[in-house]
Amino acid sequence: MNGTNVSLVDKKCRNRSVFFMSLLCVLIVLVILISMNSGFIRLSPIVVFKSLFGSGTPKQELILFEFRLPRIVISLLVGAGLAVSGCILQGITRNPLADPGILGINAGAALLVVGFVSFHTSKVAVPVFLLPMLAMVGAGATAALIYALSYYAVRGLSPKRMILSGIAVAAGMNAAIIVLTIRMDPFDYQYVAVWLAGSIWGANWPYVFALLPWIVVLLPFIFYKARTLNVLALGDQLAISLGTRVGSGRLVLVACAVALAGACVAIGGGISFVGLVGPHLARQLVGSKHQYMLPASALVGSLLMVTADLAARMILQPSDIPTGIVVSVIGAPYFLYLLARSKA
Repeated sequence: MNGTNVSLVDKKCRNRSVFFMSLLCVLIVLVILISMNSGFIRLSPIVVFKSLFGSGTPKQELILFEFRLPRIVISLLVGAGLAVSGCILQGITRNPLADPGILGINAGAALLVVGFVSFHTSKVAVPVFLLPMLAMVGAGATAALIYALSYYAVRGLSPKRMILSGIAVAAGMNAAIIVLTIRMDPFDYQYVAVWLAGSIWGANWPYVFALLPWIVVLLPFIFYKARTLNVLALGDQLAISLGTRVGSGRLVLVACAVALAGACVAIGGGISFVGLVGPHLARQLVGSKHQYMLPASALVGSLLMVTADLAARMILQPSDIPTGIVVSVIGAPYFLYLLARSKA
């Protein structure tokens, strides 16, 4: 009888998760269609449809394929990557406030990229495919520093100390970034300033192809590790009693989270709060099982980013607002709400 009840609960949870993830997919498609139609030069749905199948004018196809679609795809990939990264960090640390931006991982990734651009004296542009690798190194070094500052020999990892250490490390990294930008020429400084604000302006297909392999490889592997993340979220002692290799399992998942965050920062810039808001909304929709929560987080993050990017293009036409600013307007109040609730 108990086994039957558990089976019914699992089936109900699965059906609920499938429903909400299907709804998220529909909303994402809807926002993408609106985004392709919207802009300083508007394209009607019929024109978009014709252009997608090669029947539009050269100007219409240029606007759609070279300006709007790359930006939309990058928004989807960055949103999914940051949200899944935040979901992993929240599960491992058992801290609902964990986020690669708040913990300073994004700042570490940005620091190494800005440092490379600052000391890059060659006239040749920085290779696009090198940026994610640089960002991952910076993000990994920062994550290791924060982990070392937050770990006690007796009690283990302290979630509260991790948040405080992350905020302090992020402040130091951002100060170092400001120092590096001072020595840049005006053109590089303007580019870096806009990029740090989380702008997806100027995105093109090489940037898509630089980010896409990391998302395609890491996300399926992380989804495969969902059961391990479920056990780690229960705590070290219980995880060990269930036969889980806590050290190696945590290390692999943290490495995946850091790699995702670094790659997304390299292409999308300093976008925070997606890794905070995405997992929380996903948990409310599909529950706390990571088999459902991880893909739901990816969908929520993609929906949040593509919607924020649409708003960034539409609010002050023909000028663009950095997408990261729009996300922060949404995420900062939500972070304060979670912070106040956690104190209670």
